[in-house]
Amino acid sequence: MSVTTTDAAADPAEPAKTPPEAYLTIRGLWKSFGDFIALRDISLSVAQGEFICFLGPSGCGKTTLLRAIAGLDPQSRGTIIQGGRDVSVLPASARDYGIVFQSYALFPNLTVERNVAFGLENTGVPRAKVTARVAELLELVGLPEQAQKYPAQLSGGQQQRIALARAIAIGPGLLLLDEPLSALDAKVRVHLRHEIKELQRKLGVTTIMVTHDQEEALSMADRIVVMNHGGIEQIGTPTEIYRHPATLFVADFIGETNRVSATLRGGKVALGKAELRAETDLPEGTGVTVAVRPEDILPHAGGHEAAGENRLAVTIADMEFLGSYWRVHLSGEALEGVPLVANFSMNAVRRLRLSVGRAITVELPADRVLLFPESRK
Repeated sequence: MSVTTTDAAADPAEPAKTPPEAYLTIRGLWKSFGDFIALRDISLSVAQGEFICFLGPSGCGKTTLLRAIAGLDPQSRGTIIQGGRDVSVLPASARDYGIVFQSYALFPNLTVERNVAFGLENTGVPRAKVTARVAELLELVGLPEQAQKYPAQLSGGQQQRIALARAIAIGPGLLLLDEPLSALDAKVRVHLRHEIKELQRKLGVTTIMVTHDQEEALSMADRIVVMNHGGIEQIGTPTEIYRHPATLFVADFIGETNRVSATLRGGKVALGKAELRAETDLPEGTGVTVAVRPEDILPHAGGHEAAGENRLAVTIADMEFLGSYWRVHLSGEALEGVPLVANFSMNAVRRLRLSVGRAITVELPADRVLLFPESRK
């Protein structure tokens, strides 16, 4: 496979679409703090109504980029166009967005009703319209009965919903979410990320969310912007990012991979004693890192009689039960000590009667053997 391009049309789950009109366009954006460059030459477009996630490790620049879009921490240079208007040098108060911070930033001395109404009251909307709008929003986020309570009387998930209601009260063209789920426990996060996505679809508001949680990004985003060291590694749909990572960093950060260094010879690379065919346009003799995701390793019945392309005779050295699947550590003469970890489904383990010490054959499909030039680590 080529690691430099992705094609959503190649995936039946993501048919080709006519690119929608851009609502937010960022061109050549840089941000420096003294000698430290936090953002370097960022360019991207966000379509009207799209849900975008900025994803990356701590310190990669994702929150800095969000704050630059909001005007809270203006860029050193570069252009930001929102809704056809150049907002590059406008103060935050003159930009059209609502924002939800990681801490929610609700006013503790105001009731839920007054928190949601705050932005509307400051724009001079008549009191009757404010009351009606607040009631509508509280109904929308499923908390109409909490209107007279104070933030301290609400759970974390409820506070998050109130923060969302306040952010969308004035009908902003852009909704910015700065790790809004990170303070919640796992079960609440899973529930609320679905609610946020459904709310965003219902409102049709263009949304950008910052997260370091790959599962959040994969489950919520229309497209993901993967960032590292102040730059963009890849932009694509969740399927593109996961199945066709453009760089080794993306392959490692999104999901898990088995990695081994090798040299490309005759369209094949060595994994221990075995030679694996890979779909690639890299030139012969290139030093590469081979990456194979654990779930792409397919188990087959049979002992050490590996026959067929990209099949290896291995032994199950260890098995870990992880609920919905088994993590299986493989060894064998063919691997020559190269560690290989596979994720097998519950059904596969049961059907093939897999157990520690069992000799099996595994297949590594050629289109799932990912190759990255070593210079791109």
